[in-house]
This record gives sequence, C-alpha cells and structure tokens, in this order.
Amino acid sequence: MLEVAAACTRQGLALPARAVAITGPGSNLDRLAREQGWLARFPLWDWVGGRTSVLAPVGLLPAALLGLDWRALLHGAAAMDVATRDPDLHKNPAALLALAWHKLGDGHGSKAMVVLPYADRLVLLSKYLQQLVMESLGKRLDRQGREVWQGLTVYGNKGSTDQHAYVQQLRDGLDNFFVTFIRVLDPGHHAGAAPIEVEPGVTSGDCLDGFYQGTRAALAERRRPSVTITLDRLDAPALGAVIALFERTVGLYAELIDVNAYHQPGVEAGKQAARAVLDLQLRLVAALGPEPQTVEALAGRLASEPVAVWQTARRLAALGRIRGESLADPARARFAAK
Repeated sequence: MLEVAAACTRQGLALPARAVAITGPGSNLDRLAREQGWLARFPLWDWVGGRTSVLAPVGLLPAALLGLDWRALLHGAAAMDVATRDPDLHKNPAALLALAWHKLGDGHGSKAMVVLPYADRLVLLSKYLQQLVMESLGKRLDRQGREVWQGLTVYGNKGSTDQHAYVQQLRDGLDNFFVTFIRVLDPGHHAGAAPIEVEPGVTSGDCLDGFYQGTRAALAERRRPSVTITLDRLDAPALGAVIALFERTVGLYAELIDVNAYHQPGVEAGKQAARAVLDLQLRLVAALGPEPQTVEALAGRLASEPVAVWQTARRLAALGRIRGESLADPARARFAAK
C-alpha cells in the first residue's frame, strides 16, 4: 500500500480518491481508510481465510471491475453448495472428490495432484489450488494434537502447454502423482465468429480435446490414475461452481484425515521469522562502524546465527546501504558502515 501511495504522490495523484479498503472492521487499514476518506470500505470477517476469500469482496470486487458477472459467479457457487450438502455420497461431488484424493494418496497425500485444465482461461487454476489445498491440508498436527505430517502437493499449468512440460515424466517417469483433468466441452467463441478449422472438419477446439483424450489414454496405458471434471462450458456460474467444489472438497478431506483446514500455523511462523530478520537488519546496521568486521564477529556481537548475518549483510551491501568486501566468500567477507 505504501508503494502504491508513493507512486501516486510521484504522479501528483491523491490515493484516497482512488482507493478502497477490503479488510477486517476496526483494523489499522480500516481506520486509515476512514480517516483519509477513501472511496469505500468493504468488510472481510476474521473467519474468512485468505485462501477462501475468492468469493468474498477480495475476489468479487476485482471480478466486478473486470466486467465479470460476479452475481452469476455466486449463483454457481451457491448451486454447488446445495449439491455438496447431499448426504448421499454418490450424489455429492465434493464427497466423491475427497474420497478420490484419500484413496489415491493412501490417506496421507503420498501422491501429488497434477492439475491440467484444458482451457486457456483456467491457466491460473493450479496456482489457486496450490494455496487452497496445500495451506489447508499441510499440517504437522491433527486435531488431537498428534504429529501426523499431512498434506497434498499440487502443481500444474494448463493441458495444452504441459503436453510438453509434464507428460513425458507423467507417463514414463516416477509414479508419484495423480492427475486432475478439467475438460470444457464447449470452449466458446467470440460473438459472431465461427470456429476456425485447422484442417477440414477439425477445429482448434477439436485439437484441444484430442490432446485431453490422448493424454488421459496414454496415462491409463501406464496405469497412472486420473480424475476428470467436465464442464459443459466455462462461464461465470461454472467457474463459481468449480471454486466452491474445491473449497468443499478440502473441508471434507480434512475431516477424513482429522486436521484443521482453516488455520495456518506454518504461515504465521514464516511471518514471525520475517519480522525477526527485519529486527536483525536494524541491529546489524547499528553495530557497524568504519572498520570492516567479519560475519563471525558480527554474529557474536548480535547473538545471531552467522548464516542470518551473512544473508542480511550481503543484500544490504548489494544495495549500497553498507560497505562490503570479499563478498564471494562468506568466510572472508567484511562489512562496515557506509
């Protein structure tokens, strides 16, 4: 936010006239927006985690600004909510998907999930699912406090790209994964534009679906497991339904393995460690004088690990904020005040 505010100042623009705050009521940002008269403040409740905020103002406001039908997005998600509350396992798509994850990963995430959507507009789906799934399920302790080291690794891109990047290993390499295909039957075209034929009777969409079916068959030949989620078309309701499906699947899978899907102690630990690095940086600069000092000497004075001192000092020297010499070798490096 401070970087954006500085950029506005350099251009002679007023940030409050161009800014909205999406934050918890009463937070520092909420108070700042109110005091400075920002355009609007949208509440984000503390029980909505970042990875589950796509269908909250965090995701809906950008969607609206991009011209997407955010109401239809919510309608699709609401319809999936109804379907995923069905107590009949065979009619509940989230329960079926959670069961597939559990079986294919031996109940312990022993295989990674490779997400391959065959639609350009879903190119970011795997990145979204990395956070949703891995932050929710990657837990050291279960809800009883026992060490279980659970998780489910997610990676992927889009099917048409990863024909060349992933499939060679997926078919002939390590058997440590399962694939989740996303198939879109009607790729859609611009209004009034006919599908392009790349050869007589064959459209580009036909080629894309051929890639999907061929890849799935090639993997099946090697007994590599896969799951396919099929969409009639990719529109706002369908996208909302896909998001809700994976959110609900994560919640149900967490029940199967008895972990809390809605906290993130590892993330908080990373934030605390980052705060400690910034504190070390301030103390390091204050400890430097005109005479160069070794990393070991600085670490002793600061009661810190030498590797942390080296990492911090090396960066500050590169930025010209302190002086450094013999930087190719941490054991010989020396640092001094600028």
